[in-house]
Amino acid sequence: MTATETKVIYRDSPTYEQARVGRVFNHRRPKRYPHGVVEATCVQDIINAVQLAKSEKLRVSVRSGGHSWAAWSVRDDAILIDLGKYNFIEYDEETKIAKVSPSTTGRILVEHLSGKGRMFGGGHCPDVGLGGFLLQGGMGWNCKNWGWACEQIAAIDVVTADGTALHCNEQENSDLFWAARGAGPGFPAIVTAFYLKTRESFKAMKNSTFIYPLSEYKVVMDWVQKAAKESDESIEAVAVGIIDPTTQVPRILTSFLCFQQTESAAQASLAHINASHPPGAIMEAVSQPTSLANEYCGQDLANPHSHRYIAENAYIKNDADVTEVLRKAMTTLPEGSKAFTLWFSMYPGSRRELPDMALSMQSDHYMALYTVWEKEEDDQRCREWVTDVMREVERESVGAYLGDSDFQVRKTRFWGTEQGKRLMEVRRKWDPVGRVCGFLDEGDKSGVEGLENVHEWQE
Repeated sequence: MTATETKVIYRDSPTYEQARVGRVFNHRRPKRYPHGVVEATCVQDIINAVQLAKSEKLRVSVRSGGHSWAAWSVRDDAILIDLGKYNFIEYDEETKIAKVSPSTTGRILVEHLSGKGRMFGGGHCPDVGLGGFLLQGGMGWNCKNWGWACEQIAAIDVVTADGTALHCNEQENSDLFWAARGAGPGFPAIVTAFYLKTRESFKAMKNSTFIYPLSEYKVVMDWVQKAAKESDESIEAVAVGIIDPTTQVPRILTSFLCFQQTESAAQASLAHINASHPPGAIMEAVSQPTSLANEYCGQDLANPHSHRYIAENAYIKNDADVTEVLRKAMTTLPEGSKAFTLWFSMYPGSRRELPDMALSMQSDHYMALYTVWEKEEDDQRCREWVTDVMREVERESVGAYLGDSDFQVRKTRFWGTEQGKRLMEVRRKWDPVGRVCGFLDEGDKSGVEGLENVHEWQE
C-alpha cells in the first residue's frame, strides 16, 4: 500500500496537530505523537492503515468519538485510525437491528431511531462514540434494569490486526465477539460496524430531582440507596455531589429518571420517591416531563467542552457503608472547579448472572469522579484531590469500570479472574505481535501481555 491510496497525515503536515488531538474531548492534551493519522471514510481505508502499519513495523490505535479521558487513541509511533469521518446508520425494520459505525454517538442514534418508535440505551454523555462505549461494556441509560449496552450487540464487523475483514457473532469468530463485549481498548482488532438490538421508545419519561445542602448528606445518601432498591425497573437512580454554578456552594443532588409508556404509569413509578424524599431540600422538581433529548442537554452542561478532565471510578462493595465511603468524594470537591462525584445504582442488575462475555466486573454501587477545570495551573491541585479521595475509596471497592479509568495511574481489577485470563489469551491469539496498541499503562509497555487485572493503588 502507498500513502496515495489512503491519505496519511504525517507529523510534517500543517493539519497534523488537529488530526492528532482536535477530536480529543479532554483538553488536558497528551504529549504523545502518532507516526501518522488516517481519517478513514470506508473499511478499505482501515485495512490500508493496518497494512501500512504492518509494512513499517508500527502499531495502530483507534479513535471513535475521542471521549476517552486518558486519550487512549493518541499513542507514540503508531498509525492513528480516526473514525470520525466514517459514519453510517442502517436500520432493519424487520429485525429491529441497527447497524452503526463506531463513531456514531448515542444522541445521534436516538435521534435516528425516534421516528421509528425505537431507541438504544447509549452513553449518557451525548458526544460519546459507540465504539469505545460498547467495547468497555456500556454503562448506558437505565443500565441497572436493562443491563449493559454491550449485551444488545447482535454482531460486529472487524478488521483484524493482520488486515483481514471479518464478521463476528456467537457462531462466527465467537472469541472475538466474546472479547468485544468488555475488552475496552484491549480489543485485538478494529470494529468497523456494530449490529445493535433496539428497544421500543418511551412515550412518558419523567424525572424527580431534589437538591440538598451538605448538612443533609447522610440522610439523603441513606435514603437514595433505599429508594433506588425499592424502585421498579423503569427508574434510573443517581446521587451527585455538585458545586452550585451560581453560588459555588457544594450540594447533594438526587435524580430519579423514569422510562414509561403512559403518564399514569410514570406517576405510579415515582410515587414512593416523591412521598418519601427527606425534608430540607433547597430545590424540588417533582415528576417533571422530560425526554432523552432533554437529558442529553443536561449532560452537555455537566460535561462542558474545552475543559480539562480527570476521571476515576470504583465499584463499591455490596456490604460497605456507601454513605461514609463516599463522604469525602461527595462533599470535598475542589474549590473553583466544575467537578462532580456520581453514585449510580446498579441494583438489581448487579445481582444477576451475566452472559458469557468479557465484561464481568460490577457491584450494587458505582461511583465516579469527574474532575473538571479550565486552567493548566490547577492540574496538580485537582490531580492530588483525586488521588487522595481514591486512595480511601479503593479500600472498599472490588474493581473498576474501564470507561472512566486511566491505566497509567492506577492498577485495579476490571474483569473477573477467569474472564481476565481468557481475554489476554484472546488478545495473544488474534494479535500475537501487539499491532493494535491495546491498554495504555504507565510507559505504554503492556503490549501483547495486556493488564494484570490486580487490585492495587499505584502511588
